[in-house]
Amino acid sequence: MGKNIFIPFVIGIYLFVPAFVTAAQEEQWLQYHSQRDAHHMMPEMGYTTQNATTDKPQGLNLPEFKTHQPFFVRWSTPMVEARGLWIALDRSSEQGKLDLLYIDSNGNGHLDDEEVVKAYQTERYYTYFGPVKVVFEVEDGPVTYHLNFRFFDYNERNRRLYIYSGGWYEGEITVDGRKKYCTLIDHNANGTFNDKSVNSRDCDRIQVGQRGKPEMVWVGDYIEIDNIFYNIEISRDGAFIKLAKAENLEFGTIRVPETITELTVGGENGMFMLEPDNGVGKLLVGTYRIDHWEIDRKDDKGQDWTLRGSSFSDRGDFEIAEGAETSLEIGEPVNAGLSTRLNGDTYDFSKSLQGSLGEYVRISSSGRDIDNLWKMKVTNKEGTYEKLYPIPDQ
Repeated sequence: MGKNIFIPFVIGIYLFVPAFVTAAQEEQWLQYHSQRDAHHMMPEMGYTTQNATTDKPQGLNLPEFKTHQPFFVRWSTPMVEARGLWIALDRSSEQGKLDLLYIDSNGNGHLDDEEVVKAYQTERYYTYFGPVKVVFEVEDGPVTYHLNFRFFDYNERNRRLYIYSGGWYEGEITVDGRKKYCTLIDHNANGTFNDKSVNSRDCDRIQVGQRGKPEMVWVGDYIEIDNIFYNIEISRDGAFIKLAKAENLEFGTIRVPETITELTVGGENGMFMLEPDNGVGKLLVGTYRIDHWEIDRKDDKGQDWTLRGSSFSDRGDFEIAEGAETSLEIGEPVNAGLSTRLNGDTYDFSKSLQGSLGEYVRISSSGRDIDNLWKMKVTNKEGTYEKLYPIPDQ
């Protein structure tokens, strides 16, 4: 079942229109760092996952395994000619966990010349490795990259390897004569740092501004710095970036409900945040996907409330054409859903808040998520008992 939720909001916003001039810059080099907990330090660092198989890859020279049944995973990366590197998982003892790992770190298509990597931590269902060094041979010479691994082993049909980037680039750069700090992340963990996409999972992340600032944007053809658009070029291996002030840009108009106070979208152009003026804003011509929208209000006691929609599928894709207007029907109303399932002698509850495009919606107040708005009334058959309970999270 479900019902519509309406919260009255009031907004006040400005529309930003950038200016453009030309000022090319040279390559600006960044420093490479690697760490075991890189994905904890860098929250925007994503992962890829692959199911493990016992099928031995054709033509792959193998080491002498300690177990009679090793497992194999192929990590996809465009940084090698074969478009991927093989990984094997072995056991220290026949009945123990899969706590040994081999990876084709030199990209020669074999594992019999590799050093074994031992797990640094084992748990009931998980085993952890890393950071593990691999070397890519590119035109300018060898490039070092690191991977972290988390192997999930639940049963014979549920074994998979989570693959994280173990390294990132950062350093001081100059933007229009001003010093800035740049951080660059291989978000999709495929070995490259310049992936662009309309899909959030398939593009990398960059931040230019103050050191340690968590806000990162999608890698794209452009980046907005201090209200100015720049063309950005990122080397495939992440070692340097190039910036030039953008010129001759083409824009279209986007229209959203006037209650929307913030709209952030991304695509191959990059990622941009708008604060629409009476529901209207400007975007570079191109294809985008909504990253999130927000509606901000105050209640009659002056308390701040925010409704935020995120996690869009391709239903959140749209086009911006030069001189044309694109309308998005987003925001309110929000659909509240509740489903129940009998599990033995107890009931399981599943709660959801969804927007019109299937996006996940959450409510927060003064920066804190609010999840205690869900209540259920319990009565007995005779009507002699009645009580209101909060619905717990599962």
